[in-house]
Amino acid sequence: MTLQRIDHLVITTHDLQSCLDFYVGLLGMRHESHAGHHNLYFGDCKLSIHTVKGEFTPAATHPTYGSHDFCLIVDDIESFRQHIEQQRYPIVEGIVDRNGARGPIRSLYLYDPDGNLVELSQYAE
Repeated sequence: MTLQRIDHLVITTHDLQSCLDFYVGLLGMRHESHAGHHNLYFGDCKLSIHTVKGEFTPAATHPTYGSHDFCLIVDDIESFRQHIEQQRYPIVEGIVDRNGARGPIRSLYLYDPDGNLVELSQYAE
């Protein structure tokens, strides 16, 4: 019996449109909505969006806005940095050297509209 990977994460937003502008408009994820469920897709991963704390049950005991800190792997960190700068979106820090689950990575950090810390990273070659 072994854990294999993360399938999806759930974040809660106080402003769905701002959230979609960030994850779809800035980062390029694909949005799908079915029966009030909002999901963002990228690669073989999913980020679910709740628009109300504890919107669907079961839910986290204390869901809140801006409490997440997660890392997304990108194909070209420099291209993402240039794109984000061109969009005039504030970069918190980066590009800096860090360590990922599989070794050294180069990362930059952003806050999404709810205050979640989003780390964009590329594995060192």
